[in-house]
Amino acid sequence: MSSPTSTSDTLVTIFGGSGFLGRHVVRALAPELWRMRVAVRRPDLAGHLQPLGRVGQIHAVQANLRNAESVENAVRDADVVINLVGVLFESGKQSFEAVHVEGAANVARAAAARGARLIHVSAIGADPAASALYARTKGRAEEAVLAAAPDAVILRPSVIFGPDDAFFNKFAAMARIAPALPLIGGGRTKFQPVFAGDVAEAVRKAVDGEVAPGVYELGGPDVASFKELMRLVLDITQRRRLLLPVPFWAAKLLGRVLSILPTPPLTPDQVELLKTDNVVSEAAIRDNRTLAGLGIEARTMAAVVPSYLWRFRKTGQFKSRRSLA
Repeated sequence: MSSPTSTSDTLVTIFGGSGFLGRHVVRALAPELWRMRVAVRRPDLAGHLQPLGRVGQIHAVQANLRNAESVENAVRDADVVINLVGVLFESGKQSFEAVHVEGAANVARAAAARGARLIHVSAIGADPAASALYARTKGRAEEAVLAAAPDAVILRPSVIFGPDDAFFNKFAAMARIAPALPLIGGGRTKFQPVFAGDVAEAVRKAVDGEVAPGVYELGGPDVASFKELMRLVLDITQRRRLLLPVPFWAAKLLGRVLSILPTPPLTPDQVELLKTDNVVSEAAIRDNRTLAGLGIEARTMAAVVPSYLWRFRKTGQFKSRRSLA
């Protein structure tokens, strides 16, 4: 497999590069001196990426995955294309079908037409036959990607954690004001949270040509139930809160009510997702298509999560454990 040279002659287009994972990817690629074209819907909101690289190395352009022409323009002259775009809930025209399936297909076709190598970030549990629409469209997106670009590298992370994540931060914020944290389905669903920086390192290796085409599942070193993760949040934030089991049917009803909000904290489809464990499969472990197989030593939650959840303690980093709130 040919590898792009680590010079400014190599152009990498990153769709979704200004988001949570995107910032880690840009930071991981910057030392390699590749030029980066960050394709986002709002380039004016991507200025925070500039300090991550050298002057002129990172350039934001406007693109919408639902518009094939804008995708083609963003891919023009690129040597490598990365698609990080995904949505956790549907909103207006940003449906799972439009973003996950049609958007991924547009990116894959544009990359193939250009002859650029493609790296597509999907999710553990992606399956065209899944009961949850999120996982189902993620699976169909992978099919669309491989149909257009058979040599693509597909990365499937579990729940991604890190500063500004939408998982631990959400529940820590909830614990700050709510008397209880919900354990949907009893909190038995298993997760294998993975650090955003480790996922970004896997992307960097793929860009550098160190990863063979195929599907990889990325999970951290810890497997924990949802209940155990909520206990971790409470321990780090030093708060006492009730952990309240909520049956799936009741959670779905609640999700329907909350879905009317602009940014719903829970949707019926997310409840459906929680019926399936979100961990690296035995097949991926057997075939060495994991972080360890890529030569990446995954960081633990204990090594990272406390570094940003301390701000949710009653008095921040100075909170005494003797007077839990």
